[in-house]
Amino acid sequence: MNIIQAIILGIVEGVTEFLPISSTAHLILAARLLGQTQNEFLKSFEIIIQLGAILSVIVLYGGSLLRKPEVWTRIMAAFVPTAVIGFLLYKVIKNILFAHVNIILGSLFLGGLFLATFDSIHKEERSSVDEIVKIPYRTAIIIGLFQSLSVIPGVSRAAATIIGGLIFGIKRKTIVEFSFLLAIPTMLAATGLDLMKNARAFSSDQLVLLMAGFVTSFIIAIFSVKFLLQYIQKNNFIFFGIYRMIVPIIWLLLMQT
Repeated sequence: MNIIQAIILGIVEGVTEFLPISSTAHLILAARLLGQTQNEFLKSFEIIIQLGAILSVIVLYGGSLLRKPEVWTRIMAAFVPTAVIGFLLYKVIKNILFAHVNIILGSLFLGGLFLATFDSIHKEERSSVDEIVKIPYRTAIIIGLFQSLSVIPGVSRAAATIIGGLIFGIKRKTIVEFSFLLAIPTMLAATGLDLMKNARAFSSDQLVLLMAGFVTSFIIAIFSVKFLLQYIQKNNFIFFGIYRMIVPIIWLLLMQT
């Protein structure tokens, strides 16, 4: 990997992290298009630069929601299921699931089909929860269980949490913001676990590549977060579901030519 490729992957991560289209799937597919093989460094790179995108949430929300203890208690309640499952399945996730493109493509397609179908029939009620602090703890934990499905590359952490929230009567804007904030402990834990296991193996050149991807994803993610918040004011998630179904089809067509 060179610095240009690291920046390109940082852009891909920044754009896709908070959209319900699976940043992990897009990173893996983009890396393959750039001629990168799924070695140990690339797997770590794809995990660690996600923290750059998460940093954008801290910057954007640091002066408001992040200062409210009642918000954090709900975020941490939702984080627990993912933390447990992610820790137990770390080796399976990194060494097996990340390596199978067919799993990623299938998850993208099926997740897109479900997202588009679900949101086409979902109706938001006036009584839907409109603030994070009003989300019951039981619901927060269930949303965390939904998020844990995203250990499968292609499922999408954002899509899983958003669908879980909508099912349990949370307004679109509220569950999107909840998804943003839930990403903070989730990606901190994922990155921390990976660094604990692999940090000593990184060379100085690889650290430069990590920093380039990290900073790029942070900058781009700021615009991505703002875009999604504006988009959901007047739109649903059907477009993203359709997009998810198109990507695997295009990929398979490209690979056959």
